[in-house]
Parts: sequence; C-alpha cells; structure tokens
Amino acid sequence: MRVREDYRSLSGPEKAAVLILSLSEEQASKIFGLMDDEEILELSQIIATLGRISPSVVERLFIDFAEQMSSTNALVGSQDSTERLLLKAGLSDDKIESIMEEIRGPAGRTMWEKLGNVNEDILANFLQKEYPQTVAVVLSKISTDHAARVLGQMPEVFAVEVIQRMLRMETVQKEILDEVEKTLRKEFMSNLARTQRRDSHEVVAEIFNNMERSVEARFMEELERAVPESAEKIRSLMFTFEDLSKLDPASVQTLIRAADKEKLPIALKGATESMRDLFFSNMSERAAKIMKEDMAAMGPVRLKDVEEAQQYIVNVAKDLEARGEIVIASGSTQDEMIY
Repeated sequence: MRVREDYRSLSGPEKAAVLILSLSEEQASKIFGLMDDEEILELSQIIATLGRISPSVVERLFIDFAEQMSSTNALVGSQDSTERLLLKAGLSDDKIESIMEEIRGPAGRTMWEKLGNVNEDILANFLQKEYPQTVAVVLSKISTDHAARVLGQMPEVFAVEVIQRMLRMETVQKEILDEVEKTLRKEFMSNLARTQRRDSHEVVAEIFNNMERSVEARFMEELERAVPESAEKIRSLMFTFEDLSKLDPASVQTLIRAADKEKLPIALKGATESMRDLFFSNMSERAAKIMKEDMAAMGPVRLKDVEEAQQYIVNVAKDLEARGEIVIASGSTQDEMIY
C-alpha cells in the first residue's frame, strides 16, 4: 500500500479524513453526528481509500497538536475502520449499510457513472432479466462503447428488442429515470457491493498465486516474520500446482482433457516425480509415452516458463471446479471422497 509522504498532495477533504482518523472513535463519532448524510458519505468514501499516512505528514498537518501527534503511528484508512467509525456515530444499521454499499460498489458519483465501471458480463446478466424498455433506458444513459459491449453479451433476440425500444424512445421523463435508478440501486448495486466484499487475506493469496515463485517466497518469508498469523492464513488460502495432488483420478483426467497440450508438458517439466506420475498414470499408455518424449525433446526450459505453465494449469483447474466439473479437496475430513 502506498504511503502518503507529501503534505502538499493532500486535498481539503483528505485533510479532514486524516483528522477524523487521528481522533479516537468516540471523538470522531461526535463529529460525524454533526454532519449531514452527504458529508458523511463523502468523508467515508475518502477514508476508505486514503491508504497509509506517514506520521510526519500527520504532524505537519496538525502543527497545533504537535505534542500529541508527533508519536503517532502511521494511520490506515480502510473500509473496516470506516465502518467502525460509522457504528460509533450511532447511525442506524440501514444507513451504515447504505453508505458502505456505496463505498464497496463500483466507482462513480452518479448511478450511471457507477454502471460504466461494472463489468459488461455482470451488467448484461442482470439486465437481460429486466423489461426491454428498462434496459433501453439504462443503455441510453451509459457510454456508447460500454453499451455496445453489454449488448454483445445479451441473447440476440433480446438485444434486438432492446435496440428497437431505443430507436422508438423519446425523452425519458425524470420520474421514470428516478424509478429505474431506485431499482438499480436496490436490486443490483446492493447485491453487487455485497458480493464484492472479500477478506483481505483472500485478495493477497490470489495476488501471491500470480507472482513469480521466487518473489512470492520472499514476500511470504517477510510476512512470516512480521505477522505470522496472517502469513499462515494466506498460505492456507493459496492454491499451487502441488495442490493438484489432492485431485481424484477422474478430476485429473478431466483436467488433462481441458488443458492446452503444449502447456502441460512444460508444467510437468518442472514438477516433482510424484506429480508427474499422477498425470502420467491418468493418461493412456500411448499418450503418456508421447508426452514423456516431448518433454525430453524440449531440453532445458526457463524457470519462468515452467512457473507460467503451472499457473495456467492451476487456473484451468479453478475454472473446472467453479463449473462443478472437478472437486479440489482442501485436505479436511469433510472433503474426503467416499467410494
């Protein structure tokens, strides 16, 4: 996370956010209690994305409180700290949830700007359950390039119906727009924000999964020294090529059929003997013989190429699991297979 070192780079609202973070939760809650809903939402959004502020910036910003602030540790503005402050402010659960959904949801000040930052697959999947007239209104309000991508993900018959409605559409009345916005906010944005809530350890584990092995090992070593509990949780969430050893024979065979036939030999080139045996034993004798010959003919292979190929196989396995085509056991007794 980037540390803010330059006092001059802070905007007015960001300075206010730093002030709130530097106070106790009780003091901050009293200040929130004097603000209106729009002010609370704006300040909460800034706090949630502020990141780390170095102690020197805090001291410079609040020079009148130098004695109290000079020993302050770096402040961290996050969604969790924002939610705690809102709880202390005595706001209703519905109001807090509404504010946090705004923060967790896609960026943008207006509903239409927010929709412009939603993945076209997700948006199309939601809209194709709505009336064509409603979809026509939505697509007329977002950018044309985004609307084109969304239409491209819809069933052809439905998309044509939407286009026809757009062609016949006159100026949309404000009442209709307000009703569409209300529906989107209630039925789509709130659900989207909830699905986007992710444990920070899961995010880091996913990032580590996509790192070069040497870089990931270096970071993990530092984490084990600094925060051993977090490091252990991250390691348990990570899924590596070696974890494929937990697959049952049917799942290995499904993975072999789905994987790129050029990537698999490279991935196995850098695998352990037991991992190679796992894959070879789930191929026909002829297919295993051909793959072994291909691997021998490759000669030396760069470590980076092996790691990229192994990560590709892992990603294929994850996709197959998401579609319910294979089962990846976690190692717990609940995941044991009974035959």
